Amino acid sequence: MKKRTLELTRPGNIGSRFLSKVRSARVSNCKFKLKRKREKAKQKMEVEVDEKELKAAGAELFSDGRHGVRIHGWEIETRKRSILNSSTHELWEKKLETCHMPEMIFGESCLVLKHVKSGTTIHFNAFDALIGWKKEALPPVEVRAAAKWKFRCKPSEQVILDYDYTFTTPYGGSETITLDEDKHEGREVSKETCNLNWEDCKEKIDVVALASKEPILFYEEVVLYEDELADNGVSLLTVKVRVMPSGWFLLLRFWLRVDGVLMRLRDTRMHCAFENNVNPIILRESCWREATFKALAAEGYPSEAAAYNDPSMISQRLPVVMNKTQKLKVSSNM
Repeated sequence: MKKRTLELTRPGNIGSRFLSKVRSARVSNCKFKLKRKREKAKQKMEVEVDEKELKAAGAELFSDGRHGVRIHGWEIETRKRSILNSSTHELWEKKLETCHMPEMIFGESCLVLKHVKSGTTIHFNAFDALIGWKKEALPPVEVRAAAKWKFRCKPSEQVILDYDYTFTTPYGGSETITLDEDKHEGREVSKETCNLNWEDCKEKIDVVALASKEPILFYEEVVLYEDELADNGVSLLTVKVRVMPSGWFLLLRFWLRVDGVLMRLRDTRMHCAFENNVNPIILRESCWREATFKALAAEGYPSEAAAYNDPSMISQRLPVVMNKTQKLKVSSNM
């Protein structure tokens, strides 16, 4: 594929003013799209929490304004915030050293799971996911329309399609340990320092057991970032969490569809059973799948993009390119 360039020069500071207008227009457009998505989301069935079921499971919802649940030594919290404003967007560009960002970034939205006694915290956020995108630096998907889709840089500079405009990320979550205040003066230590090790294992998450009709004490889906590829597909990173009397389960999913070209699905599932509340074990399964539209059509599947709106429905059609299972033994003796 030949690289397509676009050059624009503007005298004085007109370019910077133009860029500011472009960013403001982009934020307004994203807010409109977000409003439309929220209206559609209202039509979906919400999980109603039964107070009796919560009490029977030894769980309680937060009463301090946070959105989440406390159960068997875990505090599970979700935060759903609006998209980044222009100033924060620029700050992220500087930190990530890039001028290419997804259309809609929910920078303050996150999922946090904390094991109180050990201080072990697993969390999911857009910034760390984009760090993963930047480090992996996949080559751009070859499609002719991509050059005009991804004109996001400063208009006063030359634009060359030489980056992964799909924002594919290998991100599987972030981890920290908050040590006991009395022993460690409340210092927060990174996973590298604390040697928070995920070990390869043969155990698998019991999907059949998770599908049983067990009361759902807490459920939430958090969108971390999204890009509609100028109406030529979708790039979407979300995380869902479900809490039952027997344990918690989450799905971190990156879903990519470049219409007529490629589909890519990267799932990370985690499960923790409430069998051992002192030193729990977390299983993590990572499965990456992808296929071209051409390859799927050759197997007799539809070639129209409209047939692939729901990744859950078509995931089994996509060949596996990576699959591994790991476990984390949470120790309370820090």
